[in-house]
Amino acid sequence: MHRLGIAPGALQSTYAALAASSNVKQPLRLMSHFASADDLMSGQTAEQLTRFDQLTSALPGEQSLANSAAILAWPQSHRHWVRPGVMLYGVSPFAQRVGTELDLRPVMTLTSRIMAINRYPLGAAIGYGATWVCPEAMAVGVVAIGYGDGYPRHAKVGTPVLIHGRRALIVGRVSMDSICIDLRGHPEALIGDEVILWGEGLPVEEVAQHADTIPYELLCKVTPRTRFRYTA
Repeated sequence: MHRLGIAPGALQSTYAALAASSNVKQPLRLMSHFASADDLMSGQTAEQLTRFDQLTSALPGEQSLANSAAILAWPQSHRHWVRPGVMLYGVSPFAQRVGTELDLRPVMTLTSRIMAINRYPLGAAIGYGATWVCPEAMAVGVVAIGYGDGYPRHAKVGTPVLIHGRRALIVGRVSMDSICIDLRGHPEALIGDEVILWGEGLPVEEVAQHADTIPYELLCKVTPRTRFRYTA
């Protein structure tokens, strides 16, 4: 990846120096990190594996190479240790696939509640910039979550949420503390009802696509002002 690590030409001398140092815990272990393991059409992962094996063939030590994508798609990279990352959340490392398609179970659910329901006439503009206008008289729900909580500011109009297990769509821009949702088709919705932003029934991978980002970013950006609850 040309990020950290040891240049190929310096590996042998660096290994010898580390092996001889009393300041380094022994035995040494060998590792690398894949740049494109999530891209199954790329030849880079196979090239990295070949280069790694050539450079380390005469060096003793346990090896670790595989990240989440390599664990799932590159069995020849598993070696002594693997390093699962996003798959620990039950999330797919591959674009256009979700964790459940890979026999992974999502373990993080982000929820909030409806804090207001308003009825607006045809032509009423919703949110900052007046970027979305009601196409008819309709109910709009206001949900108590926004980019200040880690919900992606760039989530587009049409990003889904779940109410009572059924989808509703975001309208207008995401605000710091709230989002607005289209409640047409949800006449039963009430103030206080739970809204699932991602998790069980709504893959975070899908939400990430609507926000032009990766699911890992969404999982990492939930802010401390959000209440965390851990269940076994």
